[in-house]
Amino acid sequence: MSAHRRKTRAPKSRAASSRRRRLTRTLPASGCALVVLAGATAWYLYDDLASSIGSSKALKGAEKSKYGDVNILLMGLDSRRDQNGEDLPPAVLDKLHAGASSDVGGYNTNTLILLHVPGDGSRAKAFSVPRDDFVDLHGVPGFTGKAKIKEAYGRAKAKTEEQLSAQGVKDRGRLELEGREAGRRAEIETVRTFLGLPIDHFAELNLAGFYHLADALGGVPVCLKKPAKDGFSGADFPAGRQTLDGQQSLAFVRQRHGLTMGDLDRTKRQQAFLAGATYKLNQAGTFTDPVKLMKLIGSAKQDVVTDRGWDLLSFVKQAKNLSGGDVEFVTLPIERFGRNHDAEINVVDDMKIKRFIAERIGPGATASPSAPGTAPSSPGAPSDAPGAPSAPQGSPGSSVPAPSPPRSSSGTPAIDGGGVPCVD
Repeated sequence: MSAHRRKTRAPKSRAASSRRRRLTRTLPASGCALVVLAGATAWYLYDDLASSIGSSKALKGAEKSKYGDVNILLMGLDSRRDQNGEDLPPAVLDKLHAGASSDVGGYNTNTLILLHVPGDGSRAKAFSVPRDDFVDLHGVPGFTGKAKIKEAYGRAKAKTEEQLSAQGVKDRGRLELEGREAGRRAEIETVRTFLGLPIDHFAELNLAGFYHLADALGGVPVCLKKPAKDGFSGADFPAGRQTLDGQQSLAFVRQRHGLTMGDLDRTKRQQAFLAGATYKLNQAGTFTDPVKLMKLIGSAKQDVVTDRGWDLLSFVKQAKNLSGGDVEFVTLPIERFGRNHDAEINVVDDMKIKRFIAERIGPGATASPSAPGTAPSSPGAPSDAPGAPSAPQGSPGSSVPAPSPPRSSSGTPAIDGGGVPCVD
């Protein structure tokens, strides 16, 4: 009986052992398959993004940064048209609270932010350029002199399309494509010359981009020090930390009426939105969630144009590290408010701007001294209105407040942004 039992057990033992060996072989094989599948999925997502996102040759032949530094220019267009020059759908415009006419806003770059990412891994800095800074425009056909920095794109686009039309070009697609490329080159060259910095990459975002980005992220957290309401932009927010949907996000970044510093406070709103978006990117696990990543990529396809050849996959990885909030947002200083004919402008000192930036990122990261436009502004260029008000001290040139809880003048805890900066 005992021998019989041993004989009957032996085959079972060998069978179990064989199953374990097969399982042992299967698990690594399954793991490898999952890794390959995940890698293939990631590559598909990247390849899909790289092949579908709008790309531009506007930076071809441009000077590059040294020592591993990277400078990225974010340009936000206040246009009611899509990448192809077609009017945005009325339903979208209604949600954006931006007016029904495609001509409203034109092709002004109402958002200009230069992100400097040091090659040594130190803290990144984002410099906001106020849209009404009165500077020398570069790259605009037939134009010499000064205008608001936001106008370089639209002026170059319009003039290029005018020249092409005079040559007999009637194809709307070609006019739009070449006009926008001329606009990008002019805006980039104007900003590069004004700041004295090389620009390695750029991303252009249309008006709907803020809306779609917030929607893709499932809302963007922001914090207000006090309630805000504005009928022009549609802003209607309580004080404190809150999560904005797409429609609310656009109202938040567009509001300037009812704010003490007007456009300069709007610039801080844009900084706060980007800080909240990067915070949400990190907290929401977007980079590791295929569904969320696909939604983000879909948003990028609709609204974003970048320079051709930019390795977006590498930057996405870098952006994840930046999402921890280790980015300092700074608004460039202005000298005073003035007027040029009937337009309000920001009077700026070109050389002071360059020194301001060099002090924060180091002179080695600035453009070569031989670069055009490094000379100071010619005196008396802006037609300042007599008695034009000076910019309040401490408003421009300041950073978005740190996300740590501040304290009010009475010593009681002020509003806590919960990881995002609180702004006016």
